[in-house]
Amino acid sequence: MAKIIGGITTSHVPAIGRAIAKGLQQDPYWKPFFDGFLPIHRWLKEARPDVVVLLYNDHGLNFFLDKMPTFSVGAASEYRNADEGWGIPTVPPFKGDPALSWQLIESLVGEEFDLTTCQEMKVDHAFTLPMALLWPDQNWPVRVIPVCINTVQDPLPSARRCWKLGEAIGRAVAQWSTDDRVLILGTGGLSHQLDGERAGFINKEFDLRFMDSMVSDPQWATQFTTRELVELAGTQGVELLMWLSTRAALGDKAVALHRNYHIPISNTASGLMLLEPVA
Repeated sequence: MAKIIGGITTSHVPAIGRAIAKGLQQDPYWKPFFDGFLPIHRWLKEARPDVVVLLYNDHGLNFFLDKMPTFSVGAASEYRNADEGWGIPTVPPFKGDPALSWQLIESLVGEEFDLTTCQEMKVDHAFTLPMALLWPDQNWPVRVIPVCINTVQDPLPSARRCWKLGEAIGRAVAQWSTDDRVLILGTGGLSHQLDGERAGFINKEFDLRFMDSMVSDPQWATQFTTRELVELAGTQGVELLMWLSTRAALGDKAVALHRNYHIPISNTASGLMLLEPVA
């Protein structure tokens, strides 16, 4: 049976791509951020995942405001990046896993999740930059399955619904009849707001409480409505929904092997966690 070996949650702001392109990993502004990934690299070498199920939100490359599904799952054999206008170099294509994608899709639909199934799908910086942070040489050693969650266009799925999605993904992977080692990667956040009267808003106290809860009380954030999450974490801080789904996929108990928190990167609070499920 396929096995979820861990979960990683991290930020994905476009400025990361520019820092990578300019070789700024040792720059004083960026060093605390990039250094946070060194333990992740060591863990990946030992853990050797075969597949990454990547939970992220699209920013207009694949979906736009005229067509914005709540949940979508890629079922392609390959996924490509494209120029989003941020000045970030595109990355090499990613190999998909159609068989496991359809296992996820059929299982999730069987649990009454209404999905958009994408047999062609472009992936944006929310997908590509976290992958480049995990594998800086960009020679992707894994197959990927994109799972896109709407955090852009109202109405958004609730935190509780995203938790249930993660649980359902965990069950779908456990039912897959291969010995694949699966990593769940959730990207976004943490607290930030890019526009309006609160532009530049960061809530460090909330971020750290949320990160603590991923181990001590993983459903803690599901008590909040979408409006309350916006108030606490900022308009774009609702990207923590991907963190919740990632944590839910790991099961009842998990331990944090590594975490890092750094502010700011491009007016965003950057969080990073490496979690392993506990049997």
